[in-house]
Amino acid sequence: MKIKITKSLYKLESVDIGIVHIGLGAFHRAHQAVYIEKNLNRNLGGNWGICAVNIRSNSKLVDLLKMNDCRYHVAEYTDSQHAHLREVNAIRDALFAGDDKEVLFERLLSSNTKIVTLTVTEKGYYVTPSDKKLRLDDPSIQHDIQSPAQPKTAPGILVEALFRRKKLGIPAFTVLSCDNMPNNGALTRAAVCELAAYRSPDFAKWIQDNVAFPSSMVDRIVPAMSDESQKRLQSELNCNDQNAVMCEAFGQWVVEDNFPLGRPDWELDGVQMVDDVHPFETMKLRLLNGSHSLLAYVGSAAKLETVADAVADPKFAALIRHYMTFEALPTLDMPDGIDVQHYIESLISRFANDSLQHKLSQIAMDGSQKIPQRWLAGAAELLIQQKERQVQQKNLSATALGVAAWILYTGGKDLEGHSHKVDDPMSQTLNELHTLHKKPENLICSILAIHDVFPKAFSEDDTFFQSVLTTYLTMTSKGVAACLQFDHLNMTNFGE
Repeated sequence: MKIKITKSLYKLESVDIGIVHIGLGAFHRAHQAVYIEKNLNRNLGGNWGICAVNIRSNSKLVDLLKMNDCRYHVAEYTDSQHAHLREVNAIRDALFAGDDKEVLFERLLSSNTKIVTLTVTEKGYYVTPSDKKLRLDDPSIQHDIQSPAQPKTAPGILVEALFRRKKLGIPAFTVLSCDNMPNNGALTRAAVCELAAYRSPDFAKWIQDNVAFPSSMVDRIVPAMSDESQKRLQSELNCNDQNAVMCEAFGQWVVEDNFPLGRPDWELDGVQMVDDVHPFETMKLRLLNGSHSLLAYVGSAAKLETVADAVADPKFAALIRHYMTFEALPTLDMPDGIDVQHYIESLISRFANDSLQHKLSQIAMDGSQKIPQRWLAGAAELLIQQKERQVQQKNLSATALGVAAWILYTGGKDLEGHSHKVDDPMSQTLNELHTLHKKPENLICSILAIHDVFPKAFSEDDTFFQSVLTTYLTMTSKGVAACLQFDHLNMTNFGE
């Protein structure tokens, strides 16, 4: 095996903390922290070290990192025979801010803190996927409204930190979301301002006028680490680091250039600084993430375990080619200079990287928060266009198959009746619907009517309902293979 090794070139004492990151996990360590590591290496230090924070769980990771002075390794796999092992020291402090967040606020109130970045997952913003409003029925949001000085949520923490900075006359830091959501900067701004308005409408307006919320698009496949992953790193790379993470060699970060207090010169480290992130966001969400979710639910129903297992099957490869070409691509304004077919084939090649062992069960988590932007936003655009123009409905058979497989997944049992955990913030609601409705047509109708997930266009479109129902009945009576009649040349599906 060919292994490239990169060490940190800077002295730790030459780094000051200028970024606070909320959501310390594998993705942050393998993505944003790597770009900062490159920046610090190139500059032999600087003012952009990271203080990484967890606010709800995984205090063990914080403890393990601090035991090693926050040093860890990232294993970037091109394939099973080529890897790059990178030492990372960009995280200069790690915090767990559970019940007591004052140590976090001390960092957030520092005048050295110029940027706050976030990877808290879609559900960590506490907004409904459909209308992007705060989940006012969530107990944590209610707590932050009633007790704003002791917040529990990421939006609440930002509100309180900005409130204190304003009171002390410290300029507002920039808030940079690095989560897989369209217009994530605008969404973060809306969530923070809506919550701040409960404190004071004038304060909410001050945030609106004075705080920058640039959007960003992040792209790197980072599987969750496991005992098996750790053993592989030890045996293949001689890396005995319990904090190490593995990922693919590919990485992309596209950032809206709006940082009033300054930023790292990221553009020299591979970050694309642009005026408008939106075309990159939607391209990645609907093509890469949309395909990932299709493989997750349909592949899981077929008892496959990893992304590589799924795309190794020509029928699954044909499914996602069909989805990307005929259902996602027509909804996109592609960024300039992108060769569409090359991008699609490069995604399939990345999915086939069997060195990652990317579990479908990991991708399947939080589907009610993910599929609205990955599948449904684009599909709803097509449905509305077709209704307005009175044209024949375009092919949405892959999306219908994905929705049918997701509905099956949310029932907590596979096609053979074996139980599995449904890891989703709406799992209780979905389970209640499965219990209440035994007839598939009633179940599907009730789930399509969940407007926190499905745009109104879906509950009012009988053609889409019938497509989901037919696919669901086919899947549950004949198996997944009967639903995978997507020809890789003609791109047609059964019944069309």
